[in-house]
Amino acid sequence: MSELMDAILTRRSVRSFKSELPPQEAIDQITLAGTYAASGMGKQSPIIITVTQPELLKKLEVLNGEIAGRENPQFYGAPLLFIVLADSSVPTCVCDGSLVLGNMMLAAHDLGLGSCWIHRAKQSFEAPLGKEILASLGLEDKYVGVGNLAVGYIEGEAPAAKPRKSGRVFQID
Repeated sequence: MSELMDAILTRRSVRSFKSELPPQEAIDQITLAGTYAASGMGKQSPIIITVTQPELLKKLEVLNGEIAGRENPQFYGAPLLFIVLADSSVPTCVCDGSLVLGNMMLAAHDLGLGSCWIHRAKQSFEAPLGKEILASLGLEDKYVGVGNLAVGYIEGEAPAAKPRKSGRVFQID
């Protein structure tokens, strides 16, 4: 089996992270993997925001919990959050952003890090805090949130794979 297939088959969502921040080199590699994701008509509409500032991480985590209607932490103690947004004027923006997140999850796994895709980025960037973040980066509000990616060193054991459901693959010859 190739290394790529092994990564695809062994990557799992992680929901418990150590507080130690991965090195900048790892953050850069994960980001690079995201920028190489396929995109509709090669438009490359997604953008990636990396958050390591603990205060902002906490604010985003609280907002995410409020949107979800939960009081418990939503980013599972991850010291690193990637936020993927995409230009809403591009018809494939959400699909393109999803591919970015997929590449980044595989890259994190390849580097020995855990990750978990956390929804509600769309709602977070429709809220005042999200708009404030975009404005602070000089970005227009034309971007739609696609997903949050919590990343870090895994606390404890990596989750085991769940059995695959049958009846999901069809072939027409």
